[in-house]
Amino acid sequence: MLIALDIDGTILHWDETLSPRVESAIRAVAAAGHHVVLATGRSLPGTTAVLHRLGLDRGWAVCSNGSVTLRLDPRRPGGYAIADVITFDPAPALKLLREYLPGALFFVEGADVERTRLVTAPFPDGELTGPVQVVPFDQLLHQPATRVVVRSIEHTSEEFGELVAASGLHGVSYAVGWTAWLDLAPEGVSKASALDVVRARLRVPPEQTLAVGDGNNDLEMFAWAHRSVAMGQARDDVLAAAGEITASIEDDGLALVLEPLVRR
Repeated sequence: MLIALDIDGTILHWDETLSPRVESAIRAVAAAGHHVVLATGRSLPGTTAVLHRLGLDRGWAVCSNGSVTLRLDPRRPGGYAIADVITFDPAPALKLLREYLPGALFFVEGADVERTRLVTAPFPDGELTGPVQVVPFDQLLHQPATRVVVRSIEHTSEEFGELVAASGLHGVSYAVGWTAWLDLAPEGVSKASALDVVRARLRVPPEQTLAVGDGNNDLEMFAWAHRSVAMGQARDDVLAAAGEITASIEDDGLALVLEPLVRR
């Protein structure tokens, strides 16, 4: 099977801790021959850190909500090669969102995903993994981007979502997170679009796909997968989009999904 797994809220707790039972279940399904593919909104540095932690050194990973796909190879520097990068012009969306959210923090990941990571000001500790460079806002507008993050410290998630909806944002794919956090990707790009390319490369039939996640950026992935499972702590709209619901991350919900796949 191709088993697509979100990271934050599915594999890792929000404080970056990892349940030994969940880690054991992931390692076991990979050892059993299933294709475990991490599919995350995280950028490359945050994704590779989790891959190393789980001992996943072969296969594929999807980063930046589908804009970046990695081919894992322990012989390569860092343990991976960049297989696919999809970019977009972030300027129209950035200009529009700054009008509605003048106090927000902005992050842009460029086409050179290993080097170009620009922010208008430091994000709260632990929210971005890997080095970033603080630059004036206008510097974000003049290069192709794989991912844009907009973070507002002064709004609740609900208020933030309302402002984004009111802005009339279009021409990109986007998802609002648990906090006042907005992820932008190229239009039509999602975890699902990248996963389907990986599925074809692996020659896995569509009916042999499983996806587990907990966020709004997992909705397309749920629709793509033959079997979709939402973590128990997810919001109501995410729970409704999944075919099944497992226990919360606090109760090792991912392990409950994966362990039976090893016992078969």
